[in-house]
Amino acid sequence: MLALQGDFREHIAALHAIGATACEVRTAAQLADVDALILPGGESTTIARLLIAFELLEPLRARLAAGLPAWGTCAGAILLARRVPGLDRPPIGVLDVTVDRNAFGRQLDSFEAELDVAGIAGGPVRAVFIRAPVIREPGPGVEVLARLADGRIVACRQGRVLATAFHPELTDDRRMHAAFVALADAALAAEGSAA
Repeated sequence: MLALQGDFREHIAALHAIGATACEVRTAAQLADVDALILPGGESTTIARLLIAFELLEPLRARLAAGLPAWGTCAGAILLARRVPGLDRPPIGVLDVTVDRNAFGRQLDSFEAELDVAGIAGGPVRAVFIRAPVIREPGPGVEVLARLADGRIVACRQGRVLATAFHPELTDDRRMHAAFVALADAALAAEGSAA
């Protein structure tokens, strides 16, 4: 769990609730020891600056390029995107999408919605949107996983990188976390069989 700023504690609690092991990542050495990484919601400009200040940006890019499974929620999704108009620091840039920050307006414009998310069984996922981004212009390798009723993209996946514009960690529904753990486990298994 990238633990520089944002709601990383809520993600850790969600992972623990499903029996997954989670640790806080603030250094390159800690990053080198994890098998997957969640980039939480928070303030994307602040997290981008802290990635540079903590000398994590390049090690993180290298780990992701080498196949580290990652999931970005809200600000985390912004940071994973290749194109982020208005972000004053470079994003990580591993997800071939454009992301519009604060696409729904200010904090007062936060809302919740029921979403059908591809690959998540058991009915709609309750999605919490807080100053949320919208995902646009998915590249050819990007799978759209969920859209709002108006067609705007709010979840996608490219290989081992997952992005959601909403905050699953703020609900009691742990299916998104379980799906990410399954993605990470599958990546580990694939690497183990290739070795």
